[in-house]
Amino acid sequence: MRTALLQITSSDDPERNVEMVRTMVRQAVADGAQFILTPEVTNCVSASRRHQNAVLQRESDDQTLSAMRQEAADLGIWLLLGSLTLKSEPPEERFANRSVLIGPDGAVAARYDKMHMFDVQVSEAETYRESSGYTPGDKAVVADTGMGRIGFSICYDLRFPYLYRALAQGGADILAVPAAFSNITGPAHWEPLLRARAIETGCYVLAPAQVGQHEAARGRSRTTYGHSMVISPWGEILLDAGSEAGVFIVDLDLEQVRTARRQIPSLEHGRTFTGPA
Repeated sequence: MRTALLQITSSDDPERNVEMVRTMVRQAVADGAQFILTPEVTNCVSASRRHQNAVLQRESDDQTLSAMRQEAADLGIWLLLGSLTLKSEPPEERFANRSVLIGPDGAVAARYDKMHMFDVQVSEAETYRESSGYTPGDKAVVADTGMGRIGFSICYDLRFPYLYRALAQGGADILAVPAAFSNITGPAHWEPLLRARAIETGCYVLAPAQVGQHEAARGRSRTTYGHSMVISPWGEILLDAGSEAGVFIVDLDLEQVRTARRQIPSLEHGRTFTGPA
């Protein structure tokens, strides 16, 4: 299963971003990719709610989704838009942070709304209150591509291992973790958390990430960590994309999922318990 991770630097201009992603998707297909993943907030990186309201759409009208559905159909590929920032249906005024899986027929095969909101102060200069602008999802999702079963998550979800155990027990053999990780938390936590989720579940972990300085016409700009990663079911780093944008190809052997789970069948060994008081 030849897989491509796109490491990109999205701006707050969806029209500009979609052309960048289109070019990279075609490059990945030229390199033989059958399954392509993009990072979190592929269509727009913006800290300005006013700007987001001006340029973003509901899912049915989103130009990035429409363009990528056409690309997937034309190229005959599976494509995971790691997430799109989308307007919600009324009366909800907050945005959705939504992963969308597109099949080779161009249809939306599955969608997942980010469950855990990034409400943190990582430094004196860097504070996030994601729940003020985004509504959290409440449903875990696994989708079958025919090549592998994908368990969905987005960025901050990575810190909640119970989600990944549930996805693996629900049939996932690949865990998608599209992200826009902070430059402060990334060096400390990104790699060990990704490796832990792979080891705990015996899954491949595919983590396409935003990288670099994101241009913003309105609001403050943002910097993200990059280092898109692929982790094997045994916890080995198969890809570390570093700190530059690009298309990164990895071949997956899903037999390795079964091998890792035979060796350490921890998914079968869970127990219910009481306490602590």
